[in-house]
Amino acid sequence: MPTIRLTKEFSFEMAHSLWGYDGACRNIHGHSYRLQVTIVGSPNQEPGNPKRGMVMDFGQIKQLVNRAVVHRLDHAYMVGSDAPLGVLQTLGELFERRYVVDYQPTCENMIVDFAERIREVLPPAVSLYSLRLYETATSYAEWYAHENP
Repeated sequence: MPTIRLTKEFSFEMAHSLWGYDGACRNIHGHSYRLQVTIVGSPNQEPGNPKRGMVMDFGQIKQLVNRAVVHRLDHAYMVGSDAPLGVLQTLGELFERRYVVDYQPTCENMIVDFAERIREVLPPAVSLYSLRLYETATSYAEWYAHENP
């Protein structure tokens, strides 16, 4: 049976800051993120199945990734939990959509987090193959399952 990879692209707007960083990104700033999600599997060959010939319905991929990642972060502010308590409390007062994570919210760390979240929600017949997260139009991080068992 053939093995096929499917890719779906998502976009969301999110602000973050890199607490303790020695450059401009220590300040609150935003990005127009693009996330490419690639899954791998074999097309369904079950006669009479409405999904026959599909590895996975693109609509289902959209629903799962939106729930696991995109809808949580779109128009949110992300900050690491290592920011001082006073800053975190103030953020709670200033921003309705804030997302405190236990890592420095770099593109590299976010893609690892996203991979874990997406892996958890995929059906058993498919697996996550790769992710590409664009932080800007010309800068991205990549994650591959075969390098991250």
